[in-house]
Amino acid sequence: MLPPISVAPTDPYLTPLIVADGLLPGVRVFLKDETRYASGSHKEPAARAVVARAVAEGHDRIVVGSCGSYGRAMATACAAAGLRCTVVLPAEWSDGGGAAATVGADIRLVHGGYEDAVDESHRLAHTLGALDGNVDGPCKDAILEGHGHVVHALHRELGGAPAHLWIPVGNGTTTVAAHRQARLLTWPVTLHAVGSSGNNPIVTSWPGPYRTLPSHDVVTTEHNEPLVNWHALHGPEALTAIADSSGAAHAADDDELLAAQALLGRYGVHPTAAGSAALAGLLAHAETTTVSGNQIVLLTGR
Repeated sequence: MLPPISVAPTDPYLTPLIVADGLLPGVRVFLKDETRYASGSHKEPAARAVVARAVAEGHDRIVVGSCGSYGRAMATACAAAGLRCTVVLPAEWSDGGGAAATVGADIRLVHGGYEDAVDESHRLAHTLGALDGNVDGPCKDAILEGHGHVVHALHRELGGAPAHLWIPVGNGTTTVAAHRQARLLTWPVTLHAVGSSGNNPIVTSWPGPYRTLPSHDVVTTEHNEPLVNWHALHGPEALTAIADSSGAAHAADDDELLAAQALLGRYGVHPTAAGSAALAGLLAHAETTTVSGNQIVLLTGR
């Protein structure tokens, strides 16, 4: 195992930053391990932001649609605050809600995909009089602010030096949030979004205008699940953010995801295959393009 050099967390939102010496010869690569939250998901700061809004507005329940990771993050954040949580999941995609149920969430399963789970959760939140915590709901700004915490941490850790930020992409929420916060900090960050090959409209639309995919064409596997959408809820905004940062969208297939996951184990980090997508994108890009400068790889789930 190669010895990692880590910046230890000093606040609830600061996760380890590892200098990955030797990963790409001659290139300084940083691994930002966002899997270290209690839920195992980088979405936990966003979930905490939604919980804070729920408490401020007097809600005792939050409802979200998820394919797994956001549901776990929201269930964890709700449990910590003493709120009730309902997570709607696609029956054919998910783990049955076991992880979210373990920390007290109510689980509802629907037929179809992630988009169907979100649609049902919107309806259910209205019926229950609960706070709709979905990324395309009334808490969108709070969610984007929560996702932006990692950018503030990275800005401090790198001293504001220019960087390329590699991000796994599903809905595009993290990409949009990263761009928003980088602009507020006037930090020159080039964004690279990496999604499942042929299964994400941000990836398939790039570099053109946003177009959804036929819902029956996307293929979900045990490795690519969080990266798959036929309609990315922040897709158009994500494409604008990528272009504005002079970045790009990249595709990674399951073999590339698994190879990146295995390589990360040498540095003492153990994300899921999908959570390793950013590294898969960087490695593929480096095979055809000269890479230089600071390369930050966001690891998003375990």
